[in-house]
Amino acid sequence: MEFVRPCLPFCVLLAITAALPARAVVQGVAAPELKTHSVMVLDDHGRMCTGVVLTQNAVLTAAHCVTNAGAWRVHWRSPDATPVMVEPKAIHIHPGYDPRAVQTRSKSIDLAIVTLADPLPDPFQPLPLSDITNVQPGDIIQVAGFGETDDANRKSVGTMMRADLQVVEPHGHSNILVWLSDPTEKGSGGCHGDSGGPLIANGALIAITSWTKGNGKHDCGLITQGILIGPHKAWIDKILGQN
Repeated sequence: MEFVRPCLPFCVLLAITAALPARAVVQGVAAPELKTHSVMVLDDHGRMCTGVVLTQNAVLTAAHCVTNAGAWRVHWRSPDATPVMVEPKAIHIHPGYDPRAVQTRSKSIDLAIVTLADPLPDPFQPLPLSDITNVQPGDIIQVAGFGETDDANRKSVGTMMRADLQVVEPHGHSNILVWLSDPTEKGSGGCHGDSGGPLIANGALIAITSWTKGNGKHDCGLITQGILIGPHKAWIDKILGQN
């Protein structure tokens, strides 16, 4: 395994993630059982996302996490808490991704696969992928990630957390997107840094987080949006078959 000496922005982000006892997912609970299925994806602008292990050499994340920067690293901590940062072998953006989708109100498949030259070490292992291509209001889906627990505190990142959310009425492209909210109305949901993280139903990866919205000036805790995996398994299989 190649251990990469990170440039300054990566070092700064590592310092932030290690600075405080950290949580992720607003109003979530600790989910150490999901750490073996996930990594962090960092860029040289000091931004972070979550990624989901597809194979020992491939990580699924959101396309917006691996565009508009000059360099990226896949990051995790070893069992003795030593930080590991690895430069990707390649980054594959879904051909249906549109970085201007919000402005143009157009369809966008916000998915990317990051491949590695060397395999992830034990105990990392893939999450099974769901075949589900649509969801129904009221379905329960679990959100998880390494992101912020407080959208006003950038230091509240770095620990895998989860929360149980409920599918709300489909918005926009319902065969692509899933919209989730907290059925208890306590404000649970994904937040900054959870993009690319797993949305799980019945033990399988059904979607990844792509966007969040909060009440008022807040960015998190009201709506968590995900990209469904089932409709795009052919693309995922194609990229994995090339590596």
